Amino acid sequence: MRGRNEILADIRRNKPAFAAAAPTVPAYDDAYPSDTDSLIARFIEVLEKMGGTWAEPKVDETLDATMRRVLAERLPDNAIIASTVPEIAGNRRVRRDDDPHTLHDVDAAVLRARFGIAETGSVCFTERELIVNAIGYLAQHLVVLLDPAQIITNMHRAYARDDYKQAAYTVFHTGPSATADIEGVLVRGAQGVRSLTVIPVG
Repeated sequence: MRGRNEILADIRRNKPAFAAAAPTVPAYDDAYPSDTDSLIARFIEVLEKMGGTWAEPKVDETLDATMRRVLAERLPDNAIIASTVPEIAGNRRVRRDDDPHTLHDVDAAVLRARFGIAETGSVCFTERELIVNAIGYLAQHLVVLLDPAQIITNMHRAYARDDYKQAAYTVFHTGPSATADIEGVLVRGAQGVRSLTVIPVG
């Protein structure tokens, strides 16, 4: 039997002399709305279908007040809120050198999404937004700040973005965690976050 190194050497020797250009993959998004308002409406529709919440701030309401309003029934008075954004302070700092185990008791994590995807109602985070990657899974609730101008049509567009390709870690969150495999009953928060709330902010 020939060894691995011999096989790889044969492949290298027999490589074509020319480099074939990669095929152009279409975006498959011709049917999506071209105006921003309609694309936002499509995102909201799918987000809510997947169990997420779109929370528009009220007039003269701070982002912190919006967060507390939408989570009022879900959070205890002494809730631990870990924020990775400057707009909402929270009461637990998240540092890059934190041991993920120390975040096990976080009630709500506040994150800024890099972009949103209308096709799936998903929000995208990279290691830059998460600070500690596990925060997106250990928190009981996620509050996501999303610039509506950063909502794109579909996953094809997402994979083509430079910020996606250059990230060391990327994750797409689509609503809260859910399972329906036990007696066909939909249970949210089964293996991860119990709620995902998106607050639009530029």
